[in-house]
Amino acid sequence: MFPAKRVALFILGAALVAQGQATKASIASIQSLIRAQEYDQALQLTRSALHETPNDFRLWTLEGIVLSIKGSNHDALNAFDSALSLSPNYTAALKGEVQLLYPTQDKRALPLLKRILKVDPRDETAHEMLAILEGRQGNCLAANEHFLLSTEVILNHPYSLEVYGYCLVQTRQYQKAVSIFERLATLVPEQTYPKYDLAVVLVGAKQHEAALKVLEPLLATDQSDSDILSLASEAFEAVGNTPKAVSLLRQAIVLSPANANYYIAFAALCLDHESFQVGIDMIDAGLQRISDDPSLYISRGLLYAQLAQYEEAEADFNTAEHLDSAQSLSSYAMDLTEVQKNQPDEALSEVRSQLKAHPDNPLLHYLLAKLLISQGSDADTDAGKKASGEALNSLLRAVKLKPDLAEARDLLASMYIRSGRYDLAVEQCRLALRYSASDQTAIYHLIVALRHSGRSGQREEIPTLVKRLSDLQQASRQAETDRKRFKLVEQEPVPPQ
Repeated sequence: MFPAKRVALFILGAALVAQGQATKASIASIQSLIRAQEYDQALQLTRSALHETPNDFRLWTLEGIVLSIKGSNHDALNAFDSALSLSPNYTAALKGEVQLLYPTQDKRALPLLKRILKVDPRDETAHEMLAILEGRQGNCLAANEHFLLSTEVILNHPYSLEVYGYCLVQTRQYQKAVSIFERLATLVPEQTYPKYDLAVVLVGAKQHEAALKVLEPLLATDQSDSDILSLASEAFEAVGNTPKAVSLLRQAIVLSPANANYYIAFAALCLDHESFQVGIDMIDAGLQRISDDPSLYISRGLLYAQLAQYEEAEADFNTAEHLDSAQSLSSYAMDLTEVQKNQPDEALSEVRSQLKAHPDNPLLHYLLAKLLISQGSDADTDAGKKASGEALNSLLRAVKLKPDLAEARDLLASMYIRSGRYDLAVEQCRLALRYSASDQTAIYHLIVALRHSGRSGQREEIPTLVKRLSDLQQASRQAETDRKRFKLVEQEPVPPQ
């Protein structure tokens, strides 16, 4: 956080810009006391002047300055707010409040920075601060625009370069990101993270040879960072050095045995090189440590499918679907606190109540079916049959109201598979894939349904579907890995100049 005295000296000179009710002499006396570090006297004089002229925004600003120096940030913010209520675009008060809010990345700084830029569109530091706040909130398009308007300022600010580079990657501007991370690596040569981030961008841009030039010196000096090992493994595989890729990935797994991504990456290598049993053995080892990650079961299911061990593959796909069901529920019920608190009875009651008010809401019909199925009533009992029938009707209603609701079709397919109606399951899977070509759940349901359909022509489609599912899983794993890979290192935010 910035020293309060530095904040004060920065905005103090702006406090005399406007003419107001208080005399220049009074304000000059307060400023003189602040510069002399006579803060108690300055505060006493300010409050005395405010008693006489309570609507002078310059005096409120000076009070905010003194209080911030004394560490009374809450009271300082109130003083700056009072100044801004009287003069909304008074730069000194705007900057004083920003200086208090920005170090903690407080969102309240956003509108204040925008007002500063409205007064002075060329304020590069305000652009930089706004860019960082936008970037930290994931608003990368807006962040990039402000970074472009503060290019000269950010060149010597490591954290700004880090956030800018991250946002360029998020908006797929890889080549621009490369130059930003190269600058960052030059700026802090003693740090490892800029070189690592540069290598991440180069891998993302498919410049694998260049990435290895950056990574190999890191590997030579540090074999204990599993992230570096995993990234280098990906680069070596891309240039055709599979033995090195496998060796590095094994090291990463040894260092971080509870990281599911490394096992999944190893399974992907095994799929690519038809080493299916080796991949199964590695996933087995991973499941001993991480038994609740659905991606591990999907990866092993794919490996089993390649070996034509479809019963084992089907069992893994079913397990993955069961583990992922809670996540699927929450994605459609963010407003239902009962679901979020794992209180299915209350959630069921709430959904039924909402359906009475909104009988044509397809998502509510889908959610009702999900909740009914998740309760797991015995299908052989009257209650179980009733719940299953209601869930089926609710799903059919959902897809009638919203034909492209792939998640409802996935659940329909799952119900049809469990009841042995494989042709109906195949139909729902194909419809789901028509609306959502990357629906992995629909694909593995289709694999299972075709296997049981008894139609040889359809069953011949299974190897193609396995390859398609494998490609989709690798793509989603890569996207998730890229999202999490960057090492953002907190730096002291940059104060306005």
